[in-house]
Amino acid sequence: MAEASRWHRGGASKHKLHYRKEVEITTTLQELLLYFIFLINLCILTFGMVNPHMYYLNKVMSSLFLDTSVPGEERTNFKSIRSITDFWKFMEGPLLEGLYWDSWYNNQQLYNLKNSSRIYYENILLGVPRVRQLKVRNNTCKVYSSFQSLMSECYGKYTSANEDLSNFGLQINTEWRYSTSNTNSPWHWGFLGVYRNGGYIFTLSKSKSETKNKFIDLRLNSWITRGTRVIFIDFSLYNANVNLFCIIRLVAEFPATGGILTSWQFYSVKLLRYVSYYDYFIASCEITFCIFLFVFTTQEVKKIKEFKSAYFKSIWNWLELLLLLLCFVAVSFNTYCNVQIFLLLGELLESTEQYSDFYFLACWHIYYNNIIAITIFFAWIKIFKFISFNKTMSQLSSTLSRCIKDIVGFAIMFFIIFFAYAQLGFLIFGSQVDDFSTFQNSIFAQFRIVLGDFNFAGIQQANPILGPIYFITFIFFVFFVLLNMFLAIINDTYSEVKADYSIGRRPDFELGKMIKQSYKNVLEKFRLKKARKDEDKKTKGSGDLAEQARREGFDENEIQKAEQMKKWKERLEKKYYSTEIQDDYQPVTQEEFRELFLYAVELEKELHYINLKLNQVMRKVSAL
Repeated sequence: MAEASRWHRGGASKHKLHYRKEVEITTTLQELLLYFIFLINLCILTFGMVNPHMYYLNKVMSSLFLDTSVPGEERTNFKSIRSITDFWKFMEGPLLEGLYWDSWYNNQQLYNLKNSSRIYYENILLGVPRVRQLKVRNNTCKVYSSFQSLMSECYGKYTSANEDLSNFGLQINTEWRYSTSNTNSPWHWGFLGVYRNGGYIFTLSKSKSETKNKFIDLRLNSWITRGTRVIFIDFSLYNANVNLFCIIRLVAEFPATGGILTSWQFYSVKLLRYVSYYDYFIASCEITFCIFLFVFTTQEVKKIKEFKSAYFKSIWNWLELLLLLLCFVAVSFNTYCNVQIFLLLGELLESTEQYSDFYFLACWHIYYNNIIAITIFFAWIKIFKFISFNKTMSQLSSTLSRCIKDIVGFAIMFFIIFFAYAQLGFLIFGSQVDDFSTFQNSIFAQFRIVLGDFNFAGIQQANPILGPIYFITFIFFVFFVLLNMFLAIINDTYSEVKADYSIGRRPDFELGKMIKQSYKNVLEKFRLKKARKDEDKKTKGSGDLAEQARREGFDENEIQKAEQMKKWKERLEKKYYSTEIQDDYQPVTQEEFRELFLYAVELEKELHYINLKLNQVMRKVSAL
């Protein structure tokens, strides 16, 4: 009885361990299936907001306003503007011709020009374009005393403190008087500064001839002065064929050194979200996304309450919290965008004679797209949480965790050398090579050199002696030495991890085995009858073996003892020597270790008792 109790104690421990593993497998598979449904829904939601027409609309508009040259001057377009003269040529030429399409190619009128104007015949110009400039005051910088006799005026770089707020020139219209901003559009981040809203503003006319006369009048009365630091050209389009808005901003910055730097922004966005049946399907995906977000949040709150501080020790839990935070931010941005579109869209479309500021809506829509893009990126990264149960992925994660200290030490040494070379390149080539014009550009230029993208001719021309020395030593130390050291650290650690796995260390359970085992369990449920038939055949086979033993002259007691021993052996192997438990590495808890220790003590007692019995038998045999 005591022996049976001892065997039962050990069997319960193994059975408990096996049951816990089954629960873990089932839970993981359920989480994986639920997460795949969430990921598919998120992919449909994100890709439903983007379509190829956005790229083509941006490309068409950029080719029209950026690449179209001034008549008679093939090399003068918006990208190549370098002087105020070139700027006015662009305003009176390509910009004017691009904004006003009066008639079809055979001079036939296609639509009523009184209420709307169209670009490329398919894109309605919303309201009228707007031109805005920001200026700085005189004496915003200090002239050295030796040059004060030669130069009495000094216009510094643009800052909000240096901005000129006074009226100038003719002072009769809004383009000569400073206007404060009445919109919530974000400030513009340009090459030379961050520019706020407001300034000296004028809106164009619906008539092409009136607009041209306006440009000529501004040019003749010197609307652009020495204090001008930036000019914005803003207008918006709508294409009903593809249901897209295109918000365009052309920027000309006037640095304190002279000349002009041009930049541009083309935003194609879908502000009218729910028009077609497919749009309503995307809306259903958004609702499903919110339901998933509520479920996942509830799960994480329960885990935090259950594990408390231990919850934050896992990197996967931090990733889960980051993903939930991004999801909540994306939902907030989407709600805010829809509310603002509902409130402002009708107001912006009411007057066709005024500028419609869609730039505010476009920026918030771009912010939402960026947040949802980052969200789906981390959503895909979370897949590694489930793939890490695979042997190969477990080796990868173990390799990274083992060599993290070596990588941190290597990174310190690498960036010391890397930043030293970046500062060297900035100081030597910064005034002549565009890739090294700023310290930030130097850093990215060196990363491109590592990848094989570099301008050696420019470096050599900037400094024929130090240029080649800089390039050769950088390639030798960074590319040949440091990067190979990094690969050696990863390679050696991976070899150690692979060796550990080859001698028996494995993950708790592998994803492939989980799916395979679940598949077998499902098949077994559908094949119960077949399993019973196999058992009957097995019983019949064992009966045939017993009948064969009787024919060969074995005693009936011997046959019964053999059958009993066989059943006992099968039961023992099933409880304690299952291949499934033996093959997989299982962590042993303190409770299980205690039970195994007591079980080993009981086995030692039994072996001692059997040894005494054998000694008694041997003494009796010797006495005979």
